[in-house]
Amino acid sequence: FFFSHQEVVSEESEEESNGVNLMEFSDEILLHILSYVPCTDLVLNVRRTCRKLATLCLDKSLTHTVLLQKDYKVNKDKVKQLMRDIGKEIYQLNMAGCYWLPSSTIDHVTRCKNLVKLNLSGCHLTSLRLSKMLSTLQHLRSLAIDVNPGFDASQLSSECKATLSRVSELKQTLYTPSYGVVPCCTSLEKLLLYFEILDRSREGFMLSGQLMVGESNVPHYQNLHIFYARLAPGYVNQEVVRLYLAVLSDRTPENLHAFLISAPGSFAETGATKNLLDSMARNVRLDALQLPKAWINGSGLLQHLKFNNPFYFSFSRCTLSGGHLIQRVINGGKDLKSLTSLNLSGCVHCLAPESLFRKAEDDIDSSILESLVVSCSNLRHLNLSAAHHHSSESIGNHLCQLLSRLKHLLSLALPVCSITDVAASVEKPPSTPNLVPQTFGRKVRIGIQTYPRNLGDQTDQKIESSVFWALMGSLRFLETLEIIGSSFSSAMPRNEPAIRNSLPPCVRAQSVGDSEVAAISQLTYLQSLTLAQLPNILTGSGLVSIGLQCQHLRTLSLANLGMMGKVVYMSALMDMLKHCKCLRDLRLEQPYFCAGAQFFQALSHCSSLQRLCIVSRSGTLQSDAVMSFMANCLEVIMCHMFMGESLTVCKNLQQSIVRSFQAERPALNVVIFPLLHEDLTEVIRDVPMRHLDEITLFKSRVAEEPPNLWW
Repeated sequence: FFFSHQEVVSEESEEESNGVNLMEFSDEILLHILSYVPCTDLVLNVRRTCRKLATLCLDKSLTHTVLLQKDYKVNKDKVKQLMRDIGKEIYQLNMAGCYWLPSSTIDHVTRCKNLVKLNLSGCHLTSLRLSKMLSTLQHLRSLAIDVNPGFDASQLSSECKATLSRVSELKQTLYTPSYGVVPCCTSLEKLLLYFEILDRSREGFMLSGQLMVGESNVPHYQNLHIFYARLAPGYVNQEVVRLYLAVLSDRTPENLHAFLISAPGSFAETGATKNLLDSMARNVRLDALQLPKAWINGSGLLQHLKFNNPFYFSFSRCTLSGGHLIQRVINGGKDLKSLTSLNLSGCVHCLAPESLFRKAEDDIDSSILESLVVSCSNLRHLNLSAAHHHSSESIGNHLCQLLSRLKHLLSLALPVCSITDVAASVEKPPSTPNLVPQTFGRKVRIGIQTYPRNLGDQTDQKIESSVFWALMGSLRFLETLEIIGSSFSSAMPRNEPAIRNSLPPCVRAQSVGDSEVAAISQLTYLQSLTLAQLPNILTGSGLVSIGLQCQHLRTLSLANLGMMGKVVYMSALMDMLKHCKCLRDLRLEQPYFCAGAQFFQALSHCSSLQRLCIVSRSGTLQSDAVMSFMANCLEVIMCHMFMGESLTVCKNLQQSIVRSFQAERPALNVVIFPLLHEDLTEVIRDVPMRHLDEITLFKSRVAEEPPNLWW
């Protein structure tokens, strides 16, 4: 969004001749329009066009909160000028994920004397710079920072510690074993901890979870309301988080109402954590809860915990049965309208009355889901992925039919096998292409019919009568949808070598394909879509429907669609991309994917695209096509490709992209690397956390965290 003086004058002349003048709109309307313009453009460009805009662009409603976290065009000079012009007017500043800005940029934040909230997650920050900056921010109450190797709390000045003593909200991302600034924050009410410590150093040495010598071991939790910890894989992260929890186990804050720990894999319960949970059961009433699966499985904890007006629950990967869920969490089916977000991802028995003698593939008990839907009628975010939720043949009790009652849903994650019509999955044999084994191997030559160009051919009476079609029609305001195969696993997990083999899809999922994808096109307001392991994709025709009708789509992630030996949906995908004008993030994971000239020509129509990630075992790329795409799509700042090409080809292309475009795009991050190379994990560790967490690594993101956990 950029105005020049000549443009404003010419527009005014043209509009006056038509009886309309933009500058004659009320200040309220103009301020609303200007609120959609990045602050750097407002202050450095727009306000220089005319006197009226010069005044409006400095209105407090536009300068009070400055968001730079996804302004990929901002550089050090722009930040310096911005702080010089309006620094004293800024009360909230978000620079999260600005990894491309040099650490000296932080020095200019000292001009913002009235800052109350500051987010510097993902920014380069040393102990000394942090100390100097915080010493001048006496009004600061909310802070987010990273703690990197070399951080030394002894370098923090007394003025800095005085500021930290007044901070009530702290978000701290740890890349090294440390308490960071937590011991200095004596007034904490909200503490968010992200543990990203690797088990091995770059030199290959094993790291210890012990903290640095001389660090205080007495965090101040007495005023704590919210405690949240998210752990990346690795035993060191578990060791360090236990040190943070040790103080909580001695004395549980009486005002604690949200306690959340997200830990992958096995995180064993200890005597200290058991004491903490027992203390919580006696002394607090919670509004939000998430615990490691080992802390819940086989224990009677949920029976003793007390809840007030809960808004978020996550029982991800727990063996919690539906009977326990209804009785102990939802109070026997009583009113729980306060609950807005529920994560049952990987909770394989959560829709069954008991789990002792049940197989994961057995049919669900629809009465449990119905109780859940009735009790939690205000749910906005629901995650049921990574499990087999098979509906029985009972009329009116299909999972899709029951979920259609949740009219407030904004985001939804479902396993592929849960959306199929029971009659279709039982009676209809798999179509011929699905007889091809769903495994990696040599390419298989099979005749594939061209997808229908007439979209009306896809919406016949049979398709529109399906339960999934009806569900999509009833959730018209859904913004995020994930349909993920219950046995799907990404070829590029974190901190591990690439997976070479994948598990076959669920038998019930074999009939899910193009018609179900076409049903998604009813979601007019859809912004984010993930489709993974849909085995019956024959042509990808439904993708074209989505491209045409879901004009707000910003994020698209496709993985392992159709047969594994051939990309059967390539033609439809290219047609779809020509219509995705708002698409910003695209992630593709498919074996044998050919990233050639035709694909990149189609992708060039996505004028808003910022981030691209392709993961493909035995996939190929065309270097000239990639360079041409980067030259045509000026907004692209992230290009990650993990393919089957040689290391030499990958390195040469990566160097060419950086050399050609880095100067014009300061935030440019390029990683092109062989997917099965032994050094992949070393390459991944250098990817900025923003990109790694949001797009490069595959995961379900629905109800991953409580809504509005941080600004």
